[in-house]
Amino acid sequence: MFSAWAVAGIPEIVAGIDLAAVIGDAISHTEEGLADGDILSITSKIVSKAEGRSVAAEDREDAITAETVRIVATREYPGGVTRIVENRQGLVLAAAGVDSSNTPDGTVLLLPLDPDASARALCAAIRARFGVRVGVVITDTLGRAWREGQTDVAIGAAGVRVMDDLRGSTDSGGRALNVTLPAVADEIAGATDLVKGKAAGLPVAIVRGLGHLVSGLDEPGARALVRPAAQDMFRLGSDEAYARGFAAGRADRAP
Repeated sequence: MFSAWAVAGIPEIVAGIDLAAVIGDAISHTEEGLADGDILSITSKIVSKAEGRSVAAEDREDAITAETVRIVATREYPGGVTRIVENRQGLVLAAAGVDSSNTPDGTVLLLPLDPDASARALCAAIRARFGVRVGVVITDTLGRAWREGQTDVAIGAAGVRVMDDLRGSTDSGGRALNVTLPAVADEIAGATDLVKGKAAGLPVAIVRGLGHLVSGLDEPGARALVRPAAQDMFRLGSDEAYARGFAAGRADRAP
């Protein structure tokens, strides 16, 4: 059994602020405090703000283009085009993670440059301050193929196992588990989104009861959750895959 709750008292974050200190101060004023084995879930937006990832951009589309490494799929809608892309962090998501909500006019917010490194720095500082072994998960909101709506997932992690490898064990009936590999960091991100809320001004949550997932700072981060290209069965959107296949077929038939 585990529990999760939001941490109140996080002020508006500005570039250059000591985010670990701000989070630590807020935790110090809570009744629950911080215990060994706790996991902090931190919304990526405040990490980006602290790291100065706000950029001037009169046209959000230009910022999306600048952050895009590969276009996966596009879909026109009245007033524009939705782009699903791979961004600089290796994530496949809409609009490259560029966010224009809750930012000053004429600016957009980019994702942390290296979310795993950000998580490690926060985790190390919070462990040092409180003298307890905790993990950190940095979260962002993503849509899912074949599913409506969005959910939070882990884009950065430190001090916590991002996957719980059950392969080689057996189920309750004694049958071997050959492919069971829960993405527990994503599950933590989704669970804590329920208590943080998008408009409640609560960007940090604490999870207690999952201490078996907390580990050393050398544990692989959330980048380990990104499927390698060679194993990706859905690397392109259907329209893009069709167009590429059509072009390849025409090239093969050319005299």
